[in-house]
Amino acid sequence: MHYTTVKTATLVGLEVFECDVEVDVSPKSLKHDIEIVGLGDKAIQESKKRVESAIKNSGYSLPFGKITVNLAPSDLKKEGSSFDLPICVGILGSAGVIRGNGKRFLFMGELSLAGEVKGINGVLPILAHLGDKEMKFEGVMVSKENAREAAIVKKYPVYAVETLNQVVNFLNSPESLKCEEIDVDALFSSIDQEYKVDFSDVKGQAFAKRGLEIAAAGGHNILMIGSPGCGKTMLARRFPTILPSLTLEEAIEVTEIYSIVGKLPKDSPLILKRPFRSPHHTASDVSLIGGGMKAKPGEASLAHNGVLFLDELPEFRRNVLESLRQPLEDGKVSISRSNYSVTFPSRFTLIGAMNPCPCGYYGDPIHPCTCTPQQIISYRKKISGPLLDRIDIYVEMSQVNYKTYHSRIPEESSADIRKRVQRAKKCQLERFKGEKGVYTNASMDGKDVKRYCKLTDDAEQFFKLGIEKMGLTARGMERTLKVARTIADLNGNNVIDLEDISEALQYRQKKDFFTL
Repeated sequence: MHYTTVKTATLVGLEVFECDVEVDVSPKSLKHDIEIVGLGDKAIQESKKRVESAIKNSGYSLPFGKITVNLAPSDLKKEGSSFDLPICVGILGSAGVIRGNGKRFLFMGELSLAGEVKGINGVLPILAHLGDKEMKFEGVMVSKENAREAAIVKKYPVYAVETLNQVVNFLNSPESLKCEEIDVDALFSSIDQEYKVDFSDVKGQAFAKRGLEIAAAGGHNILMIGSPGCGKTMLARRFPTILPSLTLEEAIEVTEIYSIVGKLPKDSPLILKRPFRSPHHTASDVSLIGGGMKAKPGEASLAHNGVLFLDELPEFRRNVLESLRQPLEDGKVSISRSNYSVTFPSRFTLIGAMNPCPCGYYGDPIHPCTCTPQQIISYRKKISGPLLDRIDIYVEMSQVNYKTYHSRIPEESSADIRKRVQRAKKCQLERFKGEKGVYTNASMDGKDVKRYCKLTDDAEQFFKLGIEKMGLTARGMERTLKVARTIADLNGNNVIDLEDISEALQYRQKKDFFTL
């Protein structure tokens, strides 16, 4: 046999493309000459040396002659070292070393010079999205390192291999390996819900805590404004302790992104807790949104189904903050290049924290503010109106006084708040059952708002007055209704009543703060 074809797959963003690794051997030369065509990047071109050494060090011989490897489709740019294993299997099949039919399996893996099969990035999203395509194979062969991650997607039998010898033996005698299996329910039951921090650590700030509770229950964006030391960062760091648990679908979505960038934890093949990302204010727009030469996810996508915390919000560069508009509105990031474009999910809860002025003490009853009015205006105007319009909840915080700080009355714990959040989350999951991609009130579109955000007559009259007085935009009205829907869920109301809508309006911005 001088020609063989092996199946593999590759990612462009989160889109999966089936690839055929075609190998042809022309035995007219006494030299070993491997040529790879089909728009492979530098890592794929370097695989020639890895494959050659892996074959020799595993006890096999390269066939003599010109070995042509074609990665089809030839017009698709391919990247990464995951093509090592399928290329090697194709060459050994053409040489007659592998007698079994490699076409029955899909191969992904990097090879070491010693013939060990090493882990790669992106295995979970590849297998998760392969189900959308008509692919004819009987199983998937990956490294031991990737096996548990691959087994989460229960669509194909997964076989874990550690060496090239194991691959050859398995293809020649399929009974030599067992399928990898994983109990996803057991994984979720093993989640450790204990945190080193708790909401009870924070004295006072009841208004801010209530705002964060609503944000956690409905996935709403929130901005905390207050002088240094009043507890903004402290509360934000404790926000994950009251978040509802991830559903399996949400967990897989998060894990796909972390798999692409190689950030999966070694002790678990699945991200089990909502991510909390806190980039420094010197971050670039590429690190926040994603991009680069190979268009990788940024912090906004790594925070998908979790939290993106931006401390010292006005200190971020203007173009960086403006780049958040699309993910805040659409729940996704689109990155375009000259010859392709990729889209990553980025539905997160934004928590922003800022001081009222550059020195931090404008309006503080004890510390005098040293800023000029123009400095204060310039500082606040660093956050544009369109971005402010995409924030659902505004909370102004003041310093905690001595009496409150030394009070012996216990503060409410994260566990108690989380119980209410979980009940509200359960209401939303039941409400949006069957709605693809909608898990929270914040992710509702205009059609959903009209359908699920019904107001009582009193509430509707009060809302009309609030709109006129506050000058809310259409987006602001819609976001206020989403917050009111979450408050109603926390209060156990099927319809938004006067109390729910009035509380929601409390959390809208005060125009005079941002215009002074």
